[in-house]
Amino acid sequence: MASVQILNFCTYSVHGLREKKVISKKRVIFGVRCENGGNNNVYVNEDYGDKKKLKVLVAGGGIAGLVFALAAKRSGFDVTVFEKDLTAVRGEGRDRGPIQLLSSAMGLLEDIDKDVVREIMETGYVTGDRTNGLADGKTGQWFTKFDFLTPALQKGIPVTQIICRMELQRVLLNAVGDDLVINNSKVVDFVTDANKVTALLENGQQYEGDILIGADGMRSMVRSKLFGTKDPKYSNFICYTGVAEFHPHYLPPFGYKIFIGRSSYFVALDIGKGRMQWYAFVREARESPLPSQGNKNMLLEGFGEWCDEVITIIHRTQEHMIIRRPIHDIDMLKTWGKDRVILLGDAAHAMLPNLGQGGSMAIEDCYWLIQELRNLVETHPFHAISSHEFDLAFRRFEKKRMFRVGTVHAICRAASVLTAFYSTYFNIGPLPLFAQKLSATKLKHPALLVSSTLLKFALPKFMKWVVKGIPVTQIICRMEQQRVLLNAVGDDLVINNSRVVDIVSDASKVSDLLS
Repeated sequence: MASVQILNFCTYSVHGLREKKVISKKRVIFGVRCENGGNNNVYVNEDYGDKKKLKVLVAGGGIAGLVFALAAKRSGFDVTVFEKDLTAVRGEGRDRGPIQLLSSAMGLLEDIDKDVVREIMETGYVTGDRTNGLADGKTGQWFTKFDFLTPALQKGIPVTQIICRMELQRVLLNAVGDDLVINNSKVVDFVTDANKVTALLENGQQYEGDILIGADGMRSMVRSKLFGTKDPKYSNFICYTGVAEFHPHYLPPFGYKIFIGRSSYFVALDIGKGRMQWYAFVREARESPLPSQGNKNMLLEGFGEWCDEVITIIHRTQEHMIIRRPIHDIDMLKTWGKDRVILLGDAAHAMLPNLGQGGSMAIEDCYWLIQELRNLVETHPFHAISSHEFDLAFRRFEKKRMFRVGTVHAICRAASVLTAFYSTYFNIGPLPLFAQKLSATKLKHPALLVSSTLLKFALPKFMKWVVKGIPVTQIICRMEQQRVLLNAVGDDLVINNSRVVDIVSDASKVSDLLS
């Protein structure tokens, strides 16, 4: 029986056949257009009468795990998600705050599932059309502002959004389906062989699949099994976070604003309905004791000389709403997978939260990995997809992502490190002769002038690059083109290690060839 692939198939009624391509005598690809015009793609391999789907196991039901599961489901793959605790998704426990979704991530997520993006836009809160950027902590003056709106309008993609993390997970879980997510299940080990990967759960159960996606967060068990156990790296910052309540008319006039100070910075973002989520990052030892006077009083004292916007936000937050936690990331890895196992999101490249990039980078990971897997299914009969082919697909995925993710990861780290040298005003020191006059005069520190100049020109360009993302219409490299063409032509028609060095023509043979 011929190997059949069906492209652009969904549960809606079929509008008509768009394309039919005969790849070989045993393999045919049909293209089907859906009436709803969606981007839902299903790949079904039928090899020698044996219908099979790509079986995908996903460790972790957070943002990365659920987005990838959704993309796999929409691609017609057989997917199972293992999550150790779904209580955060279902609204139990304590809210961990909102998540920023940049236009780049929203555009790719829209290509995966337009309905999910529509619900996110209805549930979340647009900040990309507001004033956003960096400012000096003590004066409140803007260093630079980010234009999140123009790149989104130019590309025709959704504007940057803020959404409650629990709400986002709820939307994704509903789209993926409860039947595909197994709660109270934690992947603690895996075994690979030439034909499959077996995930071993904490409760002793085992599941077999074609590939395993490690989306189990910063302290990923899958990563430790791949590359050895290594603890996340402490950033030297403790984060205090809370939600300030305002009357909507008296909210600070910005979408989000990052205030920078010496060995500390303060991030505030409007999350709608008169609420301002904020994060105060303070350089402290990881094992530093809890403040005896309470978190709020400690922050009011520590940020006492900062601008009124920061002080007001802290004042308008109740003590019991302030959460304290140390901030970690992980070092960038040289590779994210081996054989049939690959990492995504925080499991691969957990980064500091100061620029709000983690969630968007995870969604981008999911999109580009699913493209590689779709391409693999399109160009290979199912029985011919070996561990080596999966490994090559993962390397192509890494090649697309490493530079972008590594750059964002490095900028997030640098932004925290530089605060150790930051100062708003120049400390002249004890000069008795001028002490009385200088006590009423505050001189801007030279470093402030230099840093503000650099930030004004460099950071907006960086943020524009991040927001725009990688074009969905890829520019395929020469080697990739050759690989696709070679698969279409067939290995049996191409003789390797053979070079034509001369030719001899014969009229009769040419005549026979032409006839």
